[in-house]
Amino acid sequence: MSKRSDTVEVNPEGSLEVLSQQEVNRLLSAGINGQQETLRRCALAVLNVDSRTDDTRAILAAYADFDIQILQQTRGVKLALSNAPARAFVDGKMIRGIREQLFAVLRDVVFVSSERAAGHFDFATSEGVTDAVFHILRNAGALQIPAEPNMVVCWGGHAIGRDEYDYCKDVGYQMGLRGLDICTGCGAGAMKAPMKGAQLAHAKQRIRGGRYLGITEPGIIAAESPNPIVNELVIMPDMEKRLEAFVRVAHAIVIFPGGVGTAEELLFLLGVLMAPENRDVPFPLILTGPESSADYFRAIDEFVRATLGDAACDHYEIHIGDAERVAGRVREATQDVATFRQQQQDAYYFNWRLHIDLAFQQPFQATHETMAALALHASQDAHELAVNLRRAFSGLVAGNVKEAGIRAIEANGPFELSGDASLVECLDDLLTQFVAQGRMRLETAAYTPCYRLIK
Repeated sequence: MSKRSDTVEVNPEGSLEVLSQQEVNRLLSAGINGQQETLRRCALAVLNVDSRTDDTRAILAAYADFDIQILQQTRGVKLALSNAPARAFVDGKMIRGIREQLFAVLRDVVFVSSERAAGHFDFATSEGVTDAVFHILRNAGALQIPAEPNMVVCWGGHAIGRDEYDYCKDVGYQMGLRGLDICTGCGAGAMKAPMKGAQLAHAKQRIRGGRYLGITEPGIIAAESPNPIVNELVIMPDMEKRLEAFVRVAHAIVIFPGGVGTAEELLFLLGVLMAPENRDVPFPLILTGPESSADYFRAIDEFVRATLGDAACDHYEIHIGDAERVAGRVREATQDVATFRQQQQDAYYFNWRLHIDLAFQQPFQATHETMAALALHASQDAHELAVNLRRAFSGLVAGNVKEAGIRAIEANGPFELSGDASLVECLDDLLTQFVAQGRMRLETAAYTPCYRLIK
């Protein structure tokens, strides 16, 4: 991990080029409001593009002397970077796309901080959370007019095999040929591949202005640095706001092979779609991968049926090894979404009609106490069980790649999960397959579980 030993000053690109003096003052006060470390970590992740590790702590340790400061100038602000990753520069100049993402980091971190400080965000109510998600996306320019019903959110893991990567890329290519844009978690693997495929297809179709939207959050960004294809980057304040942003901007969602993070995303969405208020809201959801991932999706489907019931499986389709068919189904389904929103006089750019319970919106902090307290019991409503299962997988993500989770496990041992024997056994079967298939971490050494299941 090479780095520059000098200090580099960088002017805005893509965001924050034109600012009022009041806006400049808000940016300069970011550090005073306790956001300096968040800004530093997110900026480091952007500069560390194409990183080949998902160990947040290792990245932070390698660049422990990296520093970022906001400098005032006559026409606004610029950034001073010390000991920055060398890969972000070519012939002494920062790569333009990285510079855009760097100032997107500053824009989002400061906007959320200032809006919270001013009391403009209400995170205590479901409506307030949704309103905050809307304002963050709008401030980032992610809600565009005129809008087309063509944004496909793609979920999947960063630790995937080459055949899975190639398939994800092919699906993205087929969707791009059909004029569809791509939104992902902005990292590597199944987050990069569909963007790369769509980018090539857009070029062939002479589509200018193709969108490759990346949505992340401060806790995960260092482990999943934005890939270089992302041309719109949005940093939400936490995982729950990130998940809501995905489903609010999506006209369809495609899920590729992944690990515990992908399972978390699927459980979040299924829990939302199973709410009675969303019964009539069309929301295309397709699970897909190459023939080699058939066992993976079989395991996912069996887990969902065993825990949430057969009704949960009615919300998705599974297509194996047929990229063209997947893209065709997505194109058809987005037209159904367009028709529905026209009839309901609803916006294309933001799914206002989708109801999301506050339980899905509240941040879950994974600790040994909160993980042990999760109610993993089959007797509860499937919607409520989805909330707790989603939190369990969120905790496993934290234990695998987030600095706080890794440190907690080193200090106190693995997280413990307990509940009904049958439910815990289903969880054990799924996680065992994830470990055997190498879906937990980007590492060559044997995986050491960050969890212990108690039946």
